[in-house]
Amino acid sequence: MKQFFKFVLATIVGIVFTSFILLIILVGIIVGASSEKPVDVLSNSVLHVSFTRAIPERTPNNPLAGLSFLGLDGEKSIGLNDILANIKKAKTDDNIRGIFLDESYMLSGQATTEEVRNALLDFKKSGKFIIAYSEIYTQGFYYLASVADKVYINPKGIFEFSGFSQQITFLKGAMDKLGIEAQVIKVGTYKSAVEPYILNKMSDANREQVNSYLGSLYEHFLTGIGKARNVNRDTLFDIANNMKVQFPEDALKYKLVDGLKYKDEVLDELKSRTSTDKKKNLHSVEIGEYTKSGVKDDNTDTEKATAGDKIAVIYASGEINGGDGDENTIGSETVSKALRQVRLDNKVKAVVLRVNSPGGSSLASDVIWREVKLTHDVKPIIVSMGDYAASGGYYISCAADSIIAEPNTITGSIGIFAILPNMQKLFNDKLGVTFDGVKTGKYADLGDISRPLTPEEHAILQNQVNRGYDDFTKHVADGRKKTQQYINSIGQGRVWTGTQAIKLGLVDRLGNINDAVNMAAKKAKVTDYKLVTYPEQKSIFNKFGQGLTAEVKTRMLQNELGESYNTYQQIKSVTHLMRTPQARLPFDVVIK
Repeated sequence: MKQFFKFVLATIVGIVFTSFILLIILVGIIVGASSEKPVDVLSNSVLHVSFTRAIPERTPNNPLAGLSFLGLDGEKSIGLNDILANIKKAKTDDNIRGIFLDESYMLSGQATTEEVRNALLDFKKSGKFIIAYSEIYTQGFYYLASVADKVYINPKGIFEFSGFSQQITFLKGAMDKLGIEAQVIKVGTYKSAVEPYILNKMSDANREQVNSYLGSLYEHFLTGIGKARNVNRDTLFDIANNMKVQFPEDALKYKLVDGLKYKDEVLDELKSRTSTDKKKNLHSVEIGEYTKSGVKDDNTDTEKATAGDKIAVIYASGEINGGDGDENTIGSETVSKALRQVRLDNKVKAVVLRVNSPGGSSLASDVIWREVKLTHDVKPIIVSMGDYAASGGYYISCAADSIIAEPNTITGSIGIFAILPNMQKLFNDKLGVTFDGVKTGKYADLGDISRPLTPEEHAILQNQVNRGYDDFTKHVADGRKKTQQYINSIGQGRVWTGTQAIKLGLVDRLGNINDAVNMAAKKAKVTDYKLVTYPEQKSIFNKFGQGLTAEVKTRMLQNELGESYNTYQQIKSVTHLMRTPQARLPFDVVIK
């Protein structure tokens, strides 16, 4: 009894202590949020741009941003929306003389990089300078930095330029050792999301599609760099193919950079360009802080608070699931609610649906598709595709008036699959566990993972998947004004880039989210309007506990697993794949 009371007392003390710490943090957040002041931009300043983490679609409303504790690094994230807006503002801000593009890793997809790159190209039209510097140039960051007036690398730095590769992790061998069989039901020759669980290497069909879309991405990459650096595309291919750049001086020799400099030398050049005394500090403002500068973009009508008409931008980012979503996932209920809200709002004259998703639940995708279709029937709705709008991501897009994608958007993957594990060998042979029971109907235990599917059960599930695919291709055919037979011929789960999708009729034009907003305004015949965004981001009070738990857990896992974190995520996703039929991209596309 004495021991019991000791444990109870220890538990109470722990709860009180934890609550006290959380209260202090919460008070700090409230004080910090209330004390935020506008940022003053001094004359002759540079906009400091550096990306060291993945770029979300919107700047998170994160109460933990800037805090350093429990595995958090204290660094604030900035969304693509604010990045593009801030670069555009800097273009006409007399206090900003240029942009310093500093060491970055570009952990986001290529379409996100493309949007930032195009914003930088537009910035250069002002006549202001862009200087890029890094100790390590990944291919993603170099593609971004190649638009700069001057590209510098540390004399002892690393310059990666060797071409694109795509690697898939196959889990079948591990599952065999564990005694787990993945029972696959799918439609689509190229629907290769199931392959890691049933094969040890890529199928011929999968290899064909990866070669195709990877080649398209690489062609766009080389063409963009060639135009920016005035280097022939074939020359760039030869440089990469033969690994001719192994040291910084090689990059200089082949005109991929403009000089080998240490950072102090680059800072001296920036001081010279901004007429700053070399003995004084350079005036600069971080791109994330520039949001609070109070500077407005005078060249757009979308900032007019007096405008009665609105254009709504609905963000759908992440994996598609049923129920409520968050900043990193698409919940069918959350997005559907947003679509209903803007559809019934008479002041909202048009809608832009921003899709950045590899897909997910086919049922949840269909729920969202229905709301897009209903919205299309009453007002213009334009889809803007981000890094991904594939499988379920394309499903929710196909009913829109028009679809806009970047050249390197990953889209298509029109197909359906389901996976049901058979864990009989694991239970019986590995663990010595057996099961027995009774049932009132032949199929009462359909889906039981302790035994294999019977041929009749497999046929039932195949019929369900076939119907899902038929619905998918019919919706695409109706939305894109094509025959279902044609959609089936380019479907089959095959992945396409934005450039390829244009030719196939899956996408209407190439462009970014601003192009989508402009198209929506034109279709709605409005010129004076205000942009509103959905779903509404949760307040710091609503998401405090959830944000703390999720953020700390994610950061600790990332720190512990390092590069193996992506493999952990893939293994974790197996449990999601085995719940309901999926309309999902076959793999994560990571270009180093």
